[in-house]
Amino acid sequence: MDSHLEQLRKMIWQITPLPDAEWQAFSAIWQPFSAKRKTILTAEGETEKYLYFVLEGVQRAYAVGEDGREATLVFTYPYSFSGVADSLLLQQPSRYWFETLTPSVFLKAPFRQFDDLLLQYPLLERMIRIALSHTLAGVLVRQIELQSFTAEQRFRALLKRSPHILQLVPHKYLANYLGMDATNFSKFLGSVRV
Repeated sequence: MDSHLEQLRKMIWQITPLPDAEWQAFSAIWQPFSAKRKTILTAEGETEKYLYFVLEGVQRAYAVGEDGREATLVFTYPYSFSGVADSLLLQQPSRYWFETLTPSVFLKAPFRQFDDLLLQYPLLERMIRIALSHTLAGVLVRQIELQSFTAEQRFRALLKRSPHILQLVPHKYLANYLGMDATNFSKFLGSVRV
């Protein structure tokens, strides 16, 4: 557990260092948790109960359209926060599914304890605000890519931003994330060099 908390501390310190009292309070609410491959952690309609910190494995959040087609929204992997953020922070039913793609190991913190700490410690709330600001910036970049880039440009942008993702995430999910069919993804994989 100590090594897992150390990974969490390293990630948080990249956002903003915390005084010892805040870190001790924050680190005390986390518990280890693991899940098998293809485990639904949050279903559409459920309210997210936990903030996750990924230690091992790959997860995805996705939406399911009325026609049953899935749209992959985001991938998470070590060492990042994970879960359905809007459902967690607003404590409202999720519009998305959150699942493990591979066996996964996490630390998880219950919402109520997490929220209580944010009210008690302004620096923790600031750290979360900064982390969410970075997340929002990434979402806006992705929105621009989806609306104005060609399929090849989206593929190149993904590889430039996250070249390691090809080894982490099954290609069918990457193709879905990029809004293309698996055939085009395979074609780009064989021909595009970044």
